[in-house]
Amino acid sequence: MAKFVLAGQSDCPHYAKAELLADKLQRCLPNFRVHKISILPDQWKDWLEDTCKRNSWKHNRSPLVWRELVHQGGKGILLGGFSDFLEHCQGYYNITSDMPTDMMLSVAAENHETKMSLIEEQHRASPSKPLHIWITSALSPTCHFLIPNLLSAEVFPHVSAVSLHLLDLEGDEEELQGLRMETEDLALPLLHQVTIHTDLEEAFKEADVILLLGDAENEEETKLKEVSDRYTQYGQLIDLRANKEVKVIVSGGSFTNLRCSLLLENARSIDSSSFISVAAQLQNEARAVVAKKLDVRTADVTDVIVWGNISGSFYVDLQRARVYNHTGAIRGPAFFSQPVLKILHERKWVETDLQDLVCRQRAAVATKTCRAAAMTDANGILSVLKAWIGSCAADEVFSVGVLCPGYYSLPEGVVLSVPVTFSDSKWSVLFDVTVGDELKEKLQRFACELLQEKERGAEKSCSS
Repeated sequence: MAKFVLAGQSDCPHYAKAELLADKLQRCLPNFRVHKISILPDQWKDWLEDTCKRNSWKHNRSPLVWRELVHQGGKGILLGGFSDFLEHCQGYYNITSDMPTDMMLSVAAENHETKMSLIEEQHRASPSKPLHIWITSALSPTCHFLIPNLLSAEVFPHVSAVSLHLLDLEGDEEELQGLRMETEDLALPLLHQVTIHTDLEEAFKEADVILLLGDAENEEETKLKEVSDRYTQYGQLIDLRANKEVKVIVSGGSFTNLRCSLLLENARSIDSSSFISVAAQLQNEARAVVAKKLDVRTADVTDVIVWGNISGSFYVDLQRARVYNHTGAIRGPAFFSQPVLKILHERKWVETDLQDLVCRQRAAVATKTCRAAAMTDANGILSVLKAWIGSCAADEVFSVGVLCPGYYSLPEGVVLSVPVTFSDSKWSVLFDVTVGDELKEKLQRFACELLQEKERGAEKSCSS
């Protein structure tokens, strides 16, 4: 799938021309996707410099056009300006643009007016109300990777200010103060304020987004009773204090699905669709194993599905997986991809070795770093959050833990990792997949494991 990103000044005629050319391609080509970023003229120079510096690009005018060869995680490839984009479209798709100058100017003026109207509407709707983001286990390594990328227009394209609330119940207040100062020193444009918390007195108040990270210490040492008690309390507080449209993301390497389940069970006034757990780290570890087998980059492998218990028993499914840039009998341009299972004919490797290798990959990362894989954890949270907010193509597939009421004949009350797509700030379970008898049996086993985990946690809490 070809995915392009167009960015430009809201009043730029060439950005308008590139935008309409992209719309034309999207209508003609089923696998062509475009994401547009409109920037106000007085903000364009700083935005362009920051984007080019971050990606090691050289570009000095509007528009800026780049392409992403994979759904998530791959580095963008710079195309250039409008003329470069036009040349690419003519060469690869035999589609061109014949927009006259007067129409370019008219569309550019309309774009700018629309952008200004949107900003005015946002200010009218919330003149001084920032978006409230709460992060738990704020002193964990994941949080340090997360913060610089979280507070950006790429993640929150329609937000003007963010209040960041850092919560760590076991954290040292001096360390939290240091993290607060360091965050403020980043001078991030969206940052309104940073508050720190070492107790639950204000926890999750007015929360719009809640990111529950894994514990700063080794999560495997965390006791099931402590998890059950804490996340039961967290759920109750979210129910009382958070906004009803809150988005809650649970991550980390231990009891991930259980923690998510406890939250939604105890936040009864909030829709269960507001709670998800992230399998992106596990998904990317699986992509890395497949990429090594096929001798390509990890970013060249896409659409891997992870079913099951994110921090327990799971199954890596390659039925939709595709690979780019593979050296084989069939070669194509950079945007050409092939089904992984068409290349991998070793059923034993797919069904047995792959599952074992992914488990070893996760253990190896934790052993080498003496902690959970914080960088990939943060990247997974960001990719899912961007999709949930609305910054991805509607057909991109993610594996996330969600409540599965009757999906795939699963029992009620189970949070299981399944494939979903995001659209209009909502997720939908993907049913365009084959769920045969073997996979159904696995899913039932995973569900039973999670129910037993929940029962053990409840028994420990009752007996204490």
